[in-house]
Amino acid sequence: MKILVADDSRVMRQIVIRTLRQAGYSGHEVIEAENGKEGLDLVRSEAPDLVLSDWNMPEMTGIDFLSALRSSGSTVPFGFVTSEGSADMRARAEAGGALFLIAKPFTPEAFDEALAPVLKG
Repeated sequence: MKILVADDSRVMRQIVIRTLRQAGYSGHEVIEAENGKEGLDLVRSEAPDLVLSDWNMPEMTGIDFLSALRSSGSTVPFGFVTSEGSADMRARAEAGGALFLIAKPFTPEAFDEALAPVLKG
């Protein structure tokens, strides 16, 4: 299984990847994008099984990334890992087709709770 992690912070991408491992998802291939535009290109070229995206990124935000994916016909499972988890953001994420929003600071347990239905199907 291939997981795309999109975040403009290299450090945060590493934290997300480490948390994935801690949550028991260490056997998966992880690819990284620095923003939504790069993420969109990688979804098209790499066909990941799951996208984990930050919300606020340069060039293309996470919500715009999700919108572009859905309007292109992509149904790849998509979730947000972001520092903001307001009710409005959660509603926008759900309306856009995101499966979950994990707010920072997060735990391996929060990752497992959100990802288990997607990855363990």
